[in-house]
Amino acid sequence: MNYEETLAYLFAQLPMFSRIGAAAYKADLTNTIVLCNALNNPQHNFKSIHIAGTNGKGSTSHMLAAMLQQQGYKTGLYTSPHIKDFRERIRINGVPISKEFVIDFTEKTQSLCTEINPSFFELTVAMAFEYFSENKVDIAVIETGLGGRLDSTNIIKPILSVITNIGMDHTNLLGNTLELIAYEKAGIIKESIPVIIGTYLPQTKPVFDSKASEMHVTPIYADDLYEVQKVNADKNIATYIVIDKSNLHSEIFELDLIGAYQMKNLKTVLATEKILHQLGFYISNENEKNALANVKKLTGMRGRWDVVGHSPTIIHDVGHNKDGISEIIKQLKYDYPNINYHFVLGFVHDKDISEVLALFPKEAAYYFTNAHIPRALPFDTLQSMANEIGLLGDGFDDVNMAIESASNNSKPEDVIIVCGSFFIIAEIS
Repeated sequence: MNYEETLAYLFAQLPMFSRIGAAAYKADLTNTIVLCNALNNPQHNFKSIHIAGTNGKGSTSHMLAAMLQQQGYKTGLYTSPHIKDFRERIRINGVPISKEFVIDFTEKTQSLCTEINPSFFELTVAMAFEYFSENKVDIAVIETGLGGRLDSTNIIKPILSVITNIGMDHTNLLGNTLELIAYEKAGIIKESIPVIIGTYLPQTKPVFDSKASEMHVTPIYADDLYEVQKVNADKNIATYIVIDKSNLHSEIFELDLIGAYQMKNLKTVLATEKILHQLGFYISNENEKNALANVKKLTGMRGRWDVVGHSPTIIHDVGHNKDGISEIIKQLKYDYPNINYHFVLGFVHDKDISEVLALFPKEAAYYFTNAHIPRALPFDTLQSMANEIGLLGDGFDDVNMAIESASNNSKPEDVIIVCGSFFIIAEIS
């Protein structure tokens, strides 16, 4: 097989959650264990950081990888889903996995896959572990796919675990309360392994405390360590003052990840860095700051408050649940007050988006669309749901047509934002 044929096999033959949803989700670690056993358990050959959370886990993973990479550590990074190219999921020092490795690994495991029928995610997790092992990374940052307790990545024994936050998402699979979702995410907390919790709520803290106690570890709450204040309105670089609550020492940080929601992730990253130092992974202040100011360049991160055009301003953001969309709208009102907004929206059909739609301002213009995957919510269904609550606009079967219409209807000072799904962003040409 060549690379294109290999991808066609992976996408078509293996159940893929991002395309078809719950039918592809395996609430069981058996297949991952069988795959990794057949590979002589490559996940045991490198040190790792395990990251879970409803929102922010991708940004946090990329920031930590950038810092470690900048310091000179050979750093693996596993994230999902990809936006444009499958190889975005698996990187070493920001460089995507080679096409040759993807082909060879898929061919090597094909007979076993026929026997056990793993999901797409299960196989790609095993592929990442094998790649990091063969390339002898110093450390790998591993982002969970969905949940934590039963996520395929949860067969690793990391040197530390991180849970960014808890919000209402994937309730059909993880539970319909914050406590139940927190329980699933807390499943990555391991015996005597340090755990950092980003933001917490009254409903979730007892869950984390209980699981940590069971695992004989004291959870470290980033919110209790740092206060972060945004100090500029520059739309290309975000400047923050970080205050260490233990001694009131303040320090300035610049981030190329612009969204105000990165304030929360920054606290989590700095708390994690503090524990990394104790575990022997030292990062100098200079490399720390250079990395945070150049995360996109170092790791190839995309889709988080990406300003891709001007006059009108065009922004891409993969925010797709209630908390994510809430942060997007808050950011718009902060950075672009008293300006006309044009929302290009597309969602997946297996989530209750009624509370999400209620967050959008009625005075904005809307362009409803859908990705071309089985899991997509049809644009006309989305349009009808939005119309019922006063969000008015036209429907388009292609996101590029929707963006073109938004551009034609915008003044130079207006803002167009494309959001609601990774898969909408992925289909932008």
